[in-house]
Amino acid sequence: MGHDLLPLDEALILLAEAIPTPGQGGIRADRDDPATDRSLMDGIAVRSGDLAQPRRVTGTLYAGDDPARLRVESGTCVRIMTGAALPEGADAVVPVEDVIEKDGMLIPRLAPKAGAFVRRRGDQARMGDLLVPEGTPINSPRIGLRAQVGDVGGPLCRVRVGIAPTGDELVVDPKPHQIRDSNGPMLTALAHALGGEARMLPPVPDDPAAIVQFLETLGEIQVLLTSGGVSMGEKDYLPRMLQERGARILFHKIRLKPGKPTLAAILGGRVILCLPGNPVSAYTNALLFLPVILARLEGRALPQPWRKGELAAHVSNPGDRPLLHPCLRRGDQLVPLSSRGSADLVRLAQADVLAWIPEGGLAPGETRYLELV
Repeated sequence: MGHDLLPLDEALILLAEAIPTPGQGGIRADRDDPATDRSLMDGIAVRSGDLAQPRRVTGTLYAGDDPARLRVESGTCVRIMTGAALPEGADAVVPVEDVIEKDGMLIPRLAPKAGAFVRRRGDQARMGDLLVPEGTPINSPRIGLRAQVGDVGGPLCRVRVGIAPTGDELVVDPKPHQIRDSNGPMLTALAHALGGEARMLPPVPDDPAAIVQFLETLGEIQVLLTSGGVSMGEKDYLPRMLQERGARILFHKIRLKPGKPTLAAILGGRVILCLPGNPVSAYTNALLFLPVILARLEGRALPQPWRKGELAAHVSNPGDRPLLHPCLRRGDQLVPLSSRGSADLVRLAQADVLAWIPEGGLAPGETRYLELV
């Protein structure tokens, strides 16, 4: 029965927990941030005690200039640009639009207040402060912050994803009883779109010895996607070959339509996702599981792929598994297509989203959906 199968949400959690993520040390400030008082505006650096009196300009400071060569005395000012360090003696900045020039002197329209338009030293962080705790997932701002404190780290690398269709029925010029490989190009494009370094591998024949040889020659591939050979047929050798090679099977068969036979495993530190051979099944489950795999291997936070929309028409689902059904999206409205099952790549290619349909079907109303990539 379908209710004996592993629910999708549990499968996603199980997969995420099984994949080790790169350890990320905490980020600490190596100095005060900012390291000195800085101007927030283009304008003039002044002594607030001079109020709105005219000032004589003694120099100009740009971002990155050493301010030690200039000093603001009573009756003087320094032209200053955004981000530049304040010179000694200045305690405020008057924005350029609030300055009047007259007879070679600069006059503030209003008396400046101490600290006006100044970012104070240590305003954002003090030296030694823990800015991001150890183990926090990576994202772009955190990489930028790590560089700001002097920890540049290594170059960013994409996760290497290999895609290998399986099956003796795959040929370039098919006869009526044969088919072309659509899964390989489709899954390669998906892995690329999701940020992986996608590599399409040669098809694997339905032969145990060939499967073993294939598994032993994957080189630097970190994630392997296969399609086909994972169900209960006489030539579906992949599950047995993985077990014999010592793979840790995380799950095999999930409560979802399409994609019930999906298998996830860890073998020699490599993540293997074995997808069903029908193209809608292969794509749907790769779209669900591959983002989780990539996020964990890159040390990023787990993605939240689900969105909410309004199903525009009833979709039947007489089975005992929830269904992901292809739909067009018209604003917030999800318009179901007349899908003919897990082999119907035509309807999948015409769709914009996959809508979640629980067992028993769903009347028009709110549901969650996945964007096609």
